[in-house]
Amino acid sequence: MQPDLQSTVFELETIDVPDGTETVLRGGRHLFGLLPAAFAGISSIGVIGWGPQGRAQALNLRDSLAGTGIAVRVGLRPGSSSAADARAHGFTEADGTLGDWLEIVAASDLVLLLIADAALAAHHEEVFAALQPGATIGLSHGFLLGHLREIGSDFPPGHPVIAVCPKGMGNSVRRLYEQGRQINGAGINASIAVHADPDGTATDQALAWSVALGSPYTFATTLQSEYLSDVVGERAVLLGAVHGMVEALWRHFRIAGDDPVSAYERSCENVTGPIARTISAAGLDGVRNALDDTGRAVFDRAYSAAYGPARELVAEIYDEVADGTELRSVILAEARLAQRPMSPIAGSPMWAVAPQVRERRGTREAAIDPLTAGVFVATMAAQVDEFRHRGHPWSEIVNETIIEAVDSLLPYMHARDVAYMVDNCSRTARLGARRWGPRFQAAYEQIALPRATEEPDVELVAAFTAHPVHAALATAAKLRPPVDISVPA
Repeated sequence: MQPDLQSTVFELETIDVPDGTETVLRGGRHLFGLLPAAFAGISSIGVIGWGPQGRAQALNLRDSLAGTGIAVRVGLRPGSSSAADARAHGFTEADGTLGDWLEIVAASDLVLLLIADAALAAHHEEVFAALQPGATIGLSHGFLLGHLREIGSDFPPGHPVIAVCPKGMGNSVRRLYEQGRQINGAGINASIAVHADPDGTATDQALAWSVALGSPYTFATTLQSEYLSDVVGERAVLLGAVHGMVEALWRHFRIAGDDPVSAYERSCENVTGPIARTISAAGLDGVRNALDDTGRAVFDRAYSAAYGPARELVAEIYDEVADGTELRSVILAEARLAQRPMSPIAGSPMWAVAPQVRERRGTREAAIDPLTAGVFVATMAAQVDEFRHRGHPWSEIVNETIIEAVDSLLPYMHARDVAYMVDNCSRTARLGARRWGPRFQAAYEQIALPRATEEPDVELVAAFTAHPVHAALATAAKLRPPVDISVPA
């Protein structure tokens, strides 16, 4: 169920979802004039960290709040290698917009904690001690809540605790915001969560933060629900599963006799290209509907073979995130990474042909491969059903499973490849993809693909064609601005 969402500043909208309604905020630059009222009492916003999200959010907030008198400052830890890039983007010590992280924390009314999850877990006590009385704690991920519960701690009393969680990577958050200068509403959808609200201002602050980032569609969740769906999603269909999937499919097509380039086009290129574009424009069922009778039969067999193994893995991931196992694995990895940095994952044979595939783009029509489509859509449906089983609201389900994938991550994967995408996400996401990607690859290679020639499960396919996710996604699509992300070369 979605938490109740109310605002004294913004006009909210009720949307129909399966089995009920949800309240959301439709964004756009025409709302920027309301930001000072929603941020009442806030004169300084401190962005702590300059990773992909820190950079994007600091720049977007600064641009959106220009002329309001609300200062946006960046705080970095001593010796941070990011300082030079922050200065290059106009944040400087000379004008007070760049400084030591704890000094920026102490000087800010709203503190956005955007450093790496493990670093925040290690240093949260220092941050909490530096907060001025009543300052709002802002997060873009619920990881810290999970960690605090794991160690028997909590956020400090008397402070609003809010989250704004863009459903996309930092580069997408900035890129679509810039595209929004020409098309009002272009941006990355975001969820908000109000975890603590001692003075009744937290919801409007969270909504204002989301609007200032350029979110075209803001929906409510809880901090716990957010980190569960987010951490699970990046280990499953958003990153880990898609990486394991394309590796498995490429090997499958090679064994069947395809040359390396053709195998890549039928696997990785198909997922990130025609399949992603079709889902973005026409939904999950749009992929199956785009196929002829022969292709649909292949799709149904692949869907039937892949759904069960994918669902089992998503459920296992969910359990390990919920009980803290996955969060502990991220924190434990930090000590190892201090000695041995993560190696890139683009070392398998398939990635060597990626440049050739990109050179061939535009020379012929790229059609949906029905086998690849069946496996991919089955994995998405498996994650949807697991989230639904665990009680997540529909907006969260479709954004964390489908919209974030096809409108943010997969376009970057198409421009660069999946391996590049994985290795340019957060450390938490990179670790998760490395842990679970091989599990998905093995499940597809050993269970799903060998069964993909068997007769389809008629009941399972019928459940997919009648699935309520199609209606939920259609509703969400009405809030989507008419612009696709433009990925620079």
